[in-house]
Amino acid sequence: MITNKKILVFAPHTDDGELGCGGSIAKFIEDGNRVMCVAFSIAEDSVPNGFPKDALAHEFTNAMQTLGLHKEDIQYFKFRVRHFLELRQEILQTMIDIRKSFNPDLVFIPSLHDIHQDHQVIANEGLRAFKKISILGYEMPWNNIVFETRCFITLEKKHVQKKIDALHCYKTQQHRTYLNDDFIWGLAKTRGTQFEHEYAEAFEVIRWIV
Repeated sequence: MITNKKILVFAPHTDDGELGCGGSIAKFIEDGNRVMCVAFSIAEDSVPNGFPKDALAHEFTNAMQTLGLHKEDIQYFKFRVRHFLELRQEILQTMIDIRKSFNPDLVFIPSLHDIHQDHQVIANEGLRAFKKISILGYEMPWNNIVFETRCFITLEKKHVQKKIDALHCYKTQQHRTYLNDDFIWGLAKTRGTQFEHEYAEAFEVIRWIV
């Protein structure tokens, strides 16, 4: 059990943190840890017609509060979707500033094998900024050609349900197939079955410092 630690989750876009480790976030908070989640883009260019351009900022805040985060531990930026590579240095400096102010014990980033261009930047710059801290890469099967399930965080049904409740906050994204409740339950069940537990989330071990 991880207790009394400061845990940092980097999400390239709003909803990535919940999808990759939402159940674990709920469990960490329940166990007395402090969790901060930072989204680098509120995807204003991708908001569906009929919604305000800042809709994802509000949805992200609601989703993270559903998981149990305090408002001061929820941050987002407005880096433009699919333009992260040209903004790489600014993103790296943002991460370094967060490292200095928050000083986490454990960091979650997208898998280093994630093929989405923005996710690659967050993963690579995250490794640069936090190379002296334990880092786990979270799973997004639709973006991972390969994914090494070398770390598992056990979950109870209530943690998976909180993850789903958080994802329901994204009214603008309900057309996404990966927000389907059955998929979320199924993946959690699959990862738990790998080591004879009911539910789990799986992670790539990028850096582990004891």
